[in-house]
Amino acid sequence: MTETSHDTNAPASDPDGDATVDALSEAETSNESAASRSKRIERLENEGDIAADFLEELLDIADLDGDLDMDVEGNRAAVSLVGGDLGMLVGRDGEVLEALQELTRLAVYRETGERSRLMLDVDGFRARRRDVLTRLAEESIAKVRESGEELRLDPMSPFERKVVHDAVAAAGLTSESEGQEPHRRVVILPD
Repeated sequence: MTETSHDTNAPASDPDGDATVDALSEAETSNESAASRSKRIERLENEGDIAADFLEELLDIADLDGDLDMDVEGNRAAVSLVGGDLGMLVGRDGEVLEALQELTRLAVYRETGERSRLMLDVDGFRARRRDVLTRLAEESIAKVRESGEELRLDPMSPFERKVVHDAVAAAGLTSESEGQEPHRRVVILPD
């Protein structure tokens, strides 16, 4: 059976894929006071610190060299591991990175008691992947506009689907996700 949901790209349990949460968070951010904005940033910086501590311990255990960069991007903490030979932490198609991100989020949850939307990147893998996916989305949008027919893309991770959904929305079209993990995919709909 195929499960279809409009403008989302992952199950509700995956904070990467909840476009509705992202839209609400952006609206809430624009309406928040300076005091609440400061408190939100402080909370996200704390998430980043907890994540960094967890990742530093992991790097030590694995005897890997790397530096950590922490930031707050929008409504989520962002932590990047850079340097050294960290390819094994990305894995094939980012599978290890996805798992490591979930473990890091669990470490944050254990400390704070709150679900984290933290984004983890290793050696710029997600940044490079975002560029590739944006180009794919633009090409796919052009095909849909030309043919007037919906287009189903290959299965993607929640992060990848989110990038495509964002590009489709920015182009003024609609997209859906259908299927079950790990075969969940984006469907781009014509005007």
